[in-house]
Amino acid sequence: MVNKEDDEYLMLSGIQHFQFCKRQWAFIHIEQQWEENVKTIEGEHLHRNADQPFAREKRGDKLIVRAMPVKSEHLNISGICDVVEFIRDDSGVEINGAEGKYVAYPVEYKRGKPKMSDEDILQLAAQAICLEEMLLCNIHTGYMFYNEIKHRVEVSLTREIKNKVQSVVAEMQDYYKRRYTPKVKTGTFCRSCSLQHICLPELMNKRTVKSYIEGKIKE
Repeated sequence: MVNKEDDEYLMLSGIQHFQFCKRQWAFIHIEQQWEENVKTIEGEHLHRNADQPFAREKRGDKLIVRAMPVKSEHLNISGICDVVEFIRDDSGVEINGAEGKYVAYPVEYKRGKPKMSDEDILQLAAQAICLEEMLLCNIHTGYMFYNEIKHRVEVSLTREIKNKVQSVVAEMQDYYKRRYTPKVKTGTFCRSCSLQHICLPELMNKRTVKSYIEGKIKE
């Protein structure tokens, strides 16, 4: 099997961007455009506290690995898990450099609070898919730590969620191969987007000259 170069994979973290706004994802991951705002800076600060590159910490029957690189050949994505907790369990798998067998639980850190939408869950599920492929195991549970509520939330990583991840990533791959930046419906969420000055969402709400003329003809 020929190993792929890192730049041949899509970024796993892009799943969250894609679910929030496909146009935002395309600006960042296809057109390579980015602007900072308060939320992105706060998010980076939170991740710096969690991400101590590939650091291991042993706590009894728990092995904590921070900033763990992961990838999936099947999905063609790669990224970094903020934290992966390995709990010693005879039903688990062997981990390089550790005695015994372990069950893996990905843990993702977010700056805000739990969302009504599923982009955070899909990103966590994608991490689980990568870990399953790398470790030859099954992962059914992960955790989200939300800094705003200072609380960890348990997430059930069902087959339905993992199937949705595969569907979303397939659409991302299609856009990326075509270098396609889509137009999208605008909304109040545009105000919190760090790319609003590049996207200019208010212009997408205006009618084109052709649309205006066609509308007048039909009147």
